Amino acid sequence: MLKEKFVIYDVDLQLFDNTQTTEQGSLSDEMKTYYSDYLIDNAQPNLVHDQFGQERPIPKGKGKTVEFRKYAPLDKATTPLTEGVTPSGNSLSVSTITATVKQYGDYIELSDILMMTAIDNNLVEATKLLGDQAGQTLDTVVREILNAGTNVQYQENAVLGRHLLVGGSATPADNHYMSVKTVKYATRNLKNNLAKRISGNWVAIIHPDVAFDLTEDERWNDFHKYANPEEMYNGEIGKIEGTRFVESTEAKVFHAEDLSAAARELTVASYAAKVITIDETLTADDQAALVGRKIIVDGYKYTVEAAAANTITIAETPTHDPAGSDVVYPGEAGAAGRDVYSTLFLGSNAYGTTKVTGGGLQTIVKQLGSAGTADALNQRATAGWKAIKTAVRLVEEYMVRVETTSEFTSGAN
Repeated sequence: MLKEKFVIYDVDLQLFDNTQTTEQGSLSDEMKTYYSDYLIDNAQPNLVHDQFGQERPIPKGKGKTVEFRKYAPLDKATTPLTEGVTPSGNSLSVSTITATVKQYGDYIELSDILMMTAIDNNLVEATKLLGDQAGQTLDTVVREILNAGTNVQYQENAVLGRHLLVGGSATPADNHYMSVKTVKYATRNLKNNLAKRISGNWVAIIHPDVAFDLTEDERWNDFHKYANPEEMYNGEIGKIEGTRFVESTEAKVFHAEDLSAAARELTVASYAAKVITIDETLTADDQAALVGRKIIVDGYKYTVEAAAANTITIAETPTHDPAGSDVVYPGEAGAAGRDVYSTLFLGSNAYGTTKVTGGGLQTIVKQLGSAGTADALNQRATAGWKAIKTAVRLVEEYMVRVETTSEFTSGAN
C-alpha cells in the first residue's frame, strides 16, 4: 500500500497583492503611507464642522498652543482731506487668540489566528472603522467648542430661552420648528454684525431632522438647481436665502436625560421654601445624579441644589411657586424636556481649527511581533490612530447658533 506523503511549506500571509506579509516586523514606507491615507480618507468626510474655519497647522517643537489672528475693522474715514496735504494714514490692528491642543486616539488589537483564518482583511476593515471613529471624534471636538458660542437665536426669536421651545404639539402654530423666517432672522443677524460671507454665501450646519422641517417649505431649492456638483461642501443639501446648508447627524442636539432611573418626569406633591416634595421615590443614585441639574416646572427653570428620597431642593427662589400635580421635566433641553437642535449659521473667519493632515492625525499600525519580547509568540497586531486637535471661536458675532425643536427627536449625540 502506498503511503501518503505530506509536505508543509512556509506560506506568506499577504495583506494585499504585494510582498508585505504579517511575518515581517515592520511595515514598508509604502504600506505605512497606504494605511495612513486610507484612515484619513475615511476620517475626512466626517469633518463637517472643520470646513469653514481658519486652518492652522499643528505646531511642532513649539508647545501645545496654536495661535489664530483676528484683524480689527477700520473706522470710517469721514474727515475731509486737506488740499495738498498727505494725511497720516492708518495701520492694521491685529490681535491673537490662542488655543491649547489636546490629544485623542484609539486602537484595535488583532490576533494572529484572526488574521490567518478570517475571510475579510481585518486590518483594512479595522483601519476603515478607526478612520470613521477618528473623523467623528475630531468633528465632535470642534462642534462642542462652536456650540458654546454666545450669539444665540431661538427659532424666529419667538422665545427667550431654550427651555421654552415647544415641539410635538398638536397645534402646529405652537411648535418652534425651523422655518424660512428663522433663516432670514439668522442671516439678518450676521449682516448687521458686518460678517463676511464664505465664497459669496452664508453656511449653516443642520441636523437631518431639522433639514426635514425646512425642506418641506416650497421655497427650498435642491442643490443641483443652483450649483455644480464639484462645488459642493461635504454634506451639502441645498440653499435658501443666501445660505448653503450642510447636513450632518453630528449637528448638536441638546438632550435632557431622564430625571430618575425609573421615570423621565416627576410629579409635584407639594412645595414650601424651595423644597419640592414629589410623589415618586428617588434612589440614592438618582439623588446624586440630580444635584446640579436643571428642571422645568410649569415653564420655569430651576437648578437642583439637593435631593432626597421624596424631595428636591432648588437653588432659586421661585417667582411662581410649584403646585401639586405640576410635572417636573428635565431642564437641559426644550419645554417638557423636548430635544432642541442647534443649526450653526456661519460667516467667514468666525472660528479657527487645527489641520488634520500634516501632523494632526496619525495612523499607527503594529505588525505581529513588533512588540518584541512583549509579543514573544507573534500573536498580536494593532491598528490605531491618535490626533491633537482644538478649535476656537474668533468672532462671536460672525456665527449664530439657532436653536429649534423638530417634528422628530433624536436623543443625545
